[in-house]
Amino acid sequence: MALELSNKKVLVTGGGGFIGSHLVETLAPMCGQLTAMIKYNSRNHWGDLESLDSEILQGIEVVAGDVQDPFFVDHIVKDKDVVFHLAALIPIPYSYIAPQSYLRTNVEGTLNVMMACRAHGVSKVVHTSTSETYGSALYTPIDEKHPLQAQSPYAASKIAADKIAESFYLSFDLPVATIRPFNTFGPRQSARAVIPTIISQALTRDRVQLGSLTPVRDLTFVKDTAQAFVQVACADGSAGRVLNAGNGKGITIGALAQLILELMGSDKPIEADPQRVRPDKSEVVELICQSRALTEISGWKPQHDLEAGLRQTIAYVQRDLARYKPELYNV
Repeated sequence: MALELSNKKVLVTGGGGFIGSHLVETLAPMCGQLTAMIKYNSRNHWGDLESLDSEILQGIEVVAGDVQDPFFVDHIVKDKDVVFHLAALIPIPYSYIAPQSYLRTNVEGTLNVMMACRAHGVSKVVHTSTSETYGSALYTPIDEKHPLQAQSPYAASKIAADKIAESFYLSFDLPVATIRPFNTFGPRQSARAVIPTIISQALTRDRVQLGSLTPVRDLTFVKDTAQAFVQVACADGSAGRVLNAGNGKGITIGALAQLILELMGSDKPIEADPQRVRPDKSEVVELICQSRALTEISGWKPQHDLEAGLRQTIAYVQRDLARYKPELYNV
């Protein structure tokens, strides 16, 4: 029987992040009780939750803490029925210079969440993976049977976290499903991501400077990704599964940049900046998603095409340009 959320106590870790805030926004009208966990900070800033309408925020409990602390995690998971685990460190370039931070947050943090969910008998856990765990494609579209390859410390930490989730399903029968989103984009995405980088530079500089222009990415609008999380949680038979979420269409970074400039009515030149180019063996060359398993198990399909999502993202960056610091390389 499919899981109903209307009478459930639901927790979203990483609720202040880009995807997390959109997931919270999606879940708010459908949950019995919703708690969003943000990372503790002395300014009491709620991250991207600050962008939500006040009416939505009034119905959400926001709790600050850190998934690295097992005592905090145990406290926040207690009495929850469903847990969406999104808290993670994700910028790939930063993982080159601070790899231990990724192990502590992504691996130990996931272990803490799984242990707490097991201890408190949580009825469904949705763990967040990433398409970066596949590395450069051996074949496309990439299905869930594709080998895993850690081409960055970030990817390595996420592979380890995925395997912890898998082990808790196999060892302890914890009802955990792993969703593996391909590249998500949309309003509120951080300045470290390529699409806000292109837009913000196009608005303020005489040229757009990026890393390598040839990698291929499969882009999914964030509202579709948030809906995929919900459908994975509710789907009967998703526990123990890894489920890809993506559009199944690839575009090179160079072509993406050109499309964005066309939508903005700009003809500024696009350049590869050596400072932004990843090490050769670390760059993931091609990611195109096969999400048939997710569609079959839950009925999920993307509802937004690339251009429609880009137009919404362009409008958002134009309204909130100050947050993006386009004169800097945001690692």
